[in-house]
Amino acid sequence: MSRTMKKRTAEFRAEQVKSLEEKRGSLITEMDSIIDGAKAETRAFTKEESDRMDAITAEIESLNGTISAERRAAALKAKIEADKGAEKPDAPVQAQQEQRAEAVKPTEAETRSFENYIKAQIGAPVSETRADSNLTMGDNGAVIPTSISSMIISKVKEICPILSGATMFAVKGTLKVPVWGAKSDGSNITVGFHKEFDELTASAGNFVSVDLTGYLAGVLTRIGKSLITNSEIDILGFVTDEMAKEITYFLEKILLAEKTVVDAEKNSVVKGALSTNTTVTAANKNGVTVDDLIALQSAIPNVYQANACWTMNNATFLSIKKLKDSTGQYMLNANTGNVSGAFPYMILGKPVYISENMPVAAAGKRSVLYGDYSGLGVNMRQQIEMQVLNEKYATQHAVGIVGWFEVDCNVINHQKLAALVHEGEA
Repeated sequence: MSRTMKKRTAEFRAEQVKSLEEKRGSLITEMDSIIDGAKAETRAFTKEESDRMDAITAEIESLNGTISAERRAAALKAKIEADKGAEKPDAPVQAQQEQRAEAVKPTEAETRSFENYIKAQIGAPVSETRADSNLTMGDNGAVIPTSISSMIISKVKEICPILSGATMFAVKGTLKVPVWGAKSDGSNITVGFHKEFDELTASAGNFVSVDLTGYLAGVLTRIGKSLITNSEIDILGFVTDEMAKEITYFLEKILLAEKTVVDAEKNSVVKGALSTNTTVTAANKNGVTVDDLIALQSAIPNVYQANACWTMNNATFLSIKKLKDSTGQYMLNANTGNVSGAFPYMILGKPVYISENMPVAAAGKRSVLYGDYSGLGVNMRQQIEMQVLNEKYATQHAVGIVGWFEVDCNVINHQKLAALVHEGEA
C-alpha cells in the first residue's frame, strides 16, 4: 500500500471514530434529557421512556466496544509501521537523513573562501579574487558558515565523551528546562489500594526549572605564516582541529566541575555534572574503596544504567587499579575489555574515562563521577564568530584566529548522575 493510500486510510478511520463518538455524545444528551424531564415533574419513567433508556444504554455500550476496537487496531497498526520504519527506513526518509548529513558539511566554495580569507590577511596569494564571497562579515571579523562551525563542534564531540553524551540545546536567550523532584517534605505522588467511596489524599512532587543561558567564551589558535602560505596544507582542517582541542579542554572542565564562577559580581555560575545532588559518601577522606564504587553504581536506577560510565582523575584511577575483590583478584583485571573509542578499562562492567579536570580523592572533594551524561543539559550556540589577529603575533611570524561562542550547562536529571563525596574540609 502506498504512503498516500495509508494516509487516506488512517484519516478515514479517524473520521469513523469521530463520527461514532459524536453519535455516542448525542445519545448521552438524549438520556440526560429524559432523566431531567422525569426529575422536573417528580415522577417515574413512563414505559416509553424506560424502553428508550434501555435502548440508549445498549447502543452506547455497543458504540463503546466499536470505538475501543478501532483505537486498538489503529494503535497496533501504528506500532507495526513504526517497527518496520526502524528496521529499514523507506527511500524518502533515508534520502532526507542523507541530505541532512550532507548539509552540515561545508561546500568546496565555503572551504575555499575560509582559507582564502585567512591567506588574504597576510597578503598570501589566494585562489580567487572574491576571497570572502561565502563569508558574512560581522563586528569581530568574518562569521564562519554554520557548516564549518558545525565541523568544529562535531570534532569536539568526537574527542569529548562528556559533551557527546550530554543532552544538547542550541537556544538563544534563557532556556527553562523542567526538572521533576519530590517536595521538600519528602512527599511525592502516591499509589495504593483504597476502599470504594474513600477519599484519596492528594500528594504531588514539584516541577522546578533549570535555567540554561549562554556565557561568552573564546578560543585562540595560532598559525605560522609559513604554514598558511604552503598551498599543500589543509588550513581548514588545521584550524578546526586546533580549535576543537582548545574548546574540548575548556568544555570538559566546566561540564565536569561542581561549580565554575563566570562573574562573581553578578553571581553568574555554571554548574557541571559534579553538582548532582545524588551523592555517596566515601569511606575515607583520601581514598576510594571497592564498597564505595559498588554503592556509587547502585545509586543510579537500573533504567539509566545502559549508557552509564565512570569518570575520574588519573591519580584516582591508579589507586583503584590496586583494589582487589574478595578473592584477591584485581578489580580492573577482571573487567578489562576493549571499548570502542574509550579508555580500554572497565570497572564493574562499565567503561572508565580519565580526565585531569576531575578532582583527586581528598577531603571536601568529589573524586568519582558515575552515570549517564544525558542527565547533563548543555546549551551551546552553534554559530562561531571568527577574527584573524594579524599584528598581535607579528613578532612570532604567526597569525591568531580567535573564535567566540556561548555556552551554559546544568544537571537536568539528578537520577542519571552520581558523585562520590569525601567528607571533611579541603
